[in-house]
Amino acid sequence: MLEIKDLEVYYDGIHAIKGVSLTVPQGTLVTLVGANGAGKSTLLRTICGLKKPSSGRLLYEGHNLLDMGVTQIVKAGITMVPEGRQIFPDLTVIENLHLGAYSRTDQDEIARDRERVFNLFPRLKERAAQKGGTLSGGEQQMLAIARGLMAKPSLLLMDEPSLGLAPILVEEVFRVISEIHSEGVTVLLIEQNAQAALAIADYGYVMESGTIVLQGNGADLLNDEAVRRAYLGQDVTA
Repeated sequence: MLEIKDLEVYYDGIHAIKGVSLTVPQGTLVTLVGANGAGKSTLLRTICGLKKPSSGRLLYEGHNLLDMGVTQIVKAGITMVPEGRQIFPDLTVIENLHLGAYSRTDQDEIARDRERVFNLFPRLKERAAQKGGTLSGGEQQMLAIARGLMAKPSLLLMDEPSLGLAPILVEEVFRVISEIHSEGVTVLLIEQNAQAALAIADYGYVMESGTIVLQGNGADLLNDEAVRRAYLGQDVTA
């Protein structure tokens, strides 16, 4: 579904992405893990058309993303749930969801998808008339994910969805991500929480300083000594 080849990206004069190549097959959940500043978010922004690479290829279902604008990319089926939630605090939950569907005209399907996200996040239904800014941090993250789903994506990009959440909410977010994937949505997940991300991923990449340093099945990376030492806080000699 998504193929990235030899991608080079500069961000504010910094060489943020250095020859990155990766693939996201249709129907899979792929995770990209790494420390803060590794270049993960820059990669997602490049896929979405928010950053332009200096070289490399970005193909989505065989189409060159570099020839497409941001709106075209969304209409093609790619949606991002951004880091930091970035909901509209002065708009209600319902209004935020409707903005997620701004590029769609299929009103009956939009109504069905709204009920679908309310089933995923019952708390949002209870707070449908509340302004987004009055929600808790966990509820705002739910709203950000739900808003992304309202675009009816084929490929959902998720940037640090567990950031800043209490452990019990982190578990809930990863449960929902697994459920979204099980319903047929392809997911590219960016996470610092390597343990949780690799546990649900079909395939994983490890990024350091703008380059891919390791890749493999999620379960294999969880058991990799270098990954356990660097990202899971585990002493492999213990």
